[in-house]
Amino acid sequence: MLPQIILPTKEIKSPLWVSVSEAANLGGVQGKTIRRAIKTDQNLRYRIVKNRYQIEFGSLLMYLHKNTKLKNKLKDFGLGQYVAEWL
Repeated sequence: MLPQIILPTKEIKSPLWVSVSEAANLGGVQGKTIRRAIKTDQNLRYRIVKNRYQIEFGSLLMYLHKNTKLKNKLKDFGLGQYVAEWL
């Protein structure tokens, strides 16, 4: 069973928005994975600016921690290689 992800209780005043290619690079996955997540995952927050997707960084991290395969890619190839321990 996967651990329960706890969302922050207060709203973030100025969230970080990243493009699909930035999200893919930060997550250690391909852009195709991020685009597929936009279509299927209801918790992934995004907006469209000038016909480009902008993904909210906090929801991206929650998505990448959702299953073991994505979590390992984040840890080995993405932003996780610079993080000692996730809270």
